[in-house]
Amino acid sequence: MQHQQRSQETIFDVTLLECQRKVPHGRLPRMSHIGTFLIWSTLMGSTFSADTGSHPPHQVGHGQSEGDRMVVSDFHVFVRDSLQHIDLMKKDHPGLPVFLLGHSMGGAISILTACERPNDFSGMVLISPLVVASPDVATPIKVFAAKILNLVLPNLSLGSIDPNVISRNKKEVDSYTTDPLVYHGGMKVSFVIQLLNAIAKIERALPKLTLPLLVLHGSPDKLCDIKGSYLLMDTAPSQDKTLKVYDEAFHALHKELPEVTASVLKEIQSWISQKPSAAEEARHS
Repeated sequence: MQHQQRSQETIFDVTLLECQRKVPHGRLPRMSHIGTFLIWSTLMGSTFSADTGSHPPHQVGHGQSEGDRMVVSDFHVFVRDSLQHIDLMKKDHPGLPVFLLGHSMGGAISILTACERPNDFSGMVLISPLVVASPDVATPIKVFAAKILNLVLPNLSLGSIDPNVISRNKKEVDSYTTDPLVYHGGMKVSFVIQLLNAIAKIERALPKLTLPLLVLHGSPDKLCDIKGSYLLMDTAPSQDKTLKVYDEAFHALHKELPEVTASVLKEIQSWISQKPSAAEEARHS
């Protein structure tokens, strides 16, 4: 993505709200003007490889946020914070179309955000979104055990993420493992319960998704099952939906091998750039 001339009438504001990090409450990001739309993005990781130069806020319970790590009272807090920030950006940039871009857990947040205000967004891009629970992890017995543990040991760690399943790009994996703002502790029982609650809400929300959708997913993703993206495509009634599968690519497509990352960013830019022209044609038809 190349920086465009300031004389252009509209802007492309990329706000990277990442799943693994967060700034203190009340701090707003510095925006990066690089294109033609206002995008609200929830991405997992330390930095976004599109050379945006933006300084993202981070999700509750991660990075520099106040409070305990991996603790959130309700998953809807993420949706609330997203909508509050979107309102601020729309106030600063009135009249611009708004797109959601979410990765991993950010995909779950984006879906629920879009369903809460279905008329506010011109489209949504999802990278390896969390839509369904892994069948190996969320067995009935394990789910039951997690609910019991949440009553007595909510902060019990259930194991951390293997960084080697995030990307095939060793540089990105090393960056992830050495980033002091990435939480490397195990996922807590209480947070797992919130994720399961969110997944249940998403299942009910998918039939309400009518906005344009672009979904990008790596086929061997071990963190967010690609079956969720297939389910989304089969269930969402949107008339404009595209799924692109990257064979052999891992979870963080925007931090993958250079050729994959370049393809992902090009795909997103191309898809979004087509939307205003289509909207313009519809208004004049």
